[in-house]
Amino acid sequence: MLIDYKNVNITQVDGKEVLKGVNMHVDDGEFVYIIGRVGSGKSSLLKSLYGELDIDEADCATVLDNDMLTIRRKAIPRLRRKMGIVFQDFQLLADRSVENNLRFVLRATGWDQRDKIEERIDQVLDAVGMSDKRTKMPYDLSGGEQQRVAIARAILNRPELIVADEPTANLDPVTADGIMDILCAISDLGTAVIMSTHNLPLLDKYPGRVYQCKEGKMEQM
Repeated sequence: MLIDYKNVNITQVDGKEVLKGVNMHVDDGEFVYIIGRVGSGKSSLLKSLYGELDIDEADCATVLDNDMLTIRRKAIPRLRRKMGIVFQDFQLLADRSVENNLRFVLRATGWDQRDKIEERIDQVLDAVGMSDKRTKMPYDLSGGEQQRVAIARAILNRPELIVADEPTANLDPVTADGIMDILCAISDLGTAVIMSTHNLPLLDKYPGRVYQCKEGKMEQM
């Protein structure tokens, strides 16, 4: 099991409780949605998975074999290298090209053989349909193209888990479908995807297990 949450309480940095008694599990290759209104706790839940928010109380809170109740700050970078994180606002480095964004991540996570780095960049850009944009700067790309690059960045280290926070929120329906096709293909290959969204029609078109955040609780639908 990649994620095992039992009676987890999630609070913001200022101490305000966002979600209480969260029970959730995610296995290999699953596609899991977190839905709910703005401010319902979706993003806070996802942040707790990669150590951005601490968990103060739980019966069990494990992510990729890490106990999130006791994990040390110095162990969090290692945890994050085992997952891919896709943000709503892309968070690409604006001062470097697509390939240099990806090269930066690989070097930062221990890749040191140039031929292996270039091969991996080719692979992930091909996987998201962006091979012809390799030398482009982020500001030359559309929102959908930037999100494709962000997904390419997320899968560089062949993660066991993708955490995607509203990855289609700022995209038109056709572009959003393209992003969903990529995420579903990643899931089909065995990488679990947990994704927050308020775009409910996606759930019918791209089925997955669904949890809803509402009034300080999270329940499986």
